[in-house]
Amino acid sequence: MTRRIEAAPNSGAESRFTWIALGILVLLLIALQFRLWSGKASWAEVAELRERLDARRGEIALLEAQNASLEGEVRVLKSGPESLESRARSELGMIRSGETFFLVLPEAQGSPRSPAQTD
Repeated sequence: MTRRIEAAPNSGAESRFTWIALGILVLLLIALQFRLWSGKASWAEVAELRERLDARRGEIALLEAQNASLEGEVRVLKSGPESLESRARSELGMIRSGETFFLVLPEAQGSPRSPAQTD
């Protein structure tokens, strides 16, 4: 003899609890999805932060290249007085004692000719 066990029919309270639990889970899922798509740390904000990070990395690479260039210039200037003197002459207009400085200006456009330049 096999005994047959029948499931007890769901009572109204158990059925109501199941629907309430399901409703709470759905609301929780909706709240999590809302935060994922529009709240703080959403997909859009993460994408924007990644773009900003890439831009900063590019700026850092540019600044590192500039630093390397400046470090090279410092090494050259420290290597000997000739390079330092050359730089001072070209950028600061340095002249040694006993030298004569001549400044040649380009002819300005529209300026009247001097009497020595007449044809």
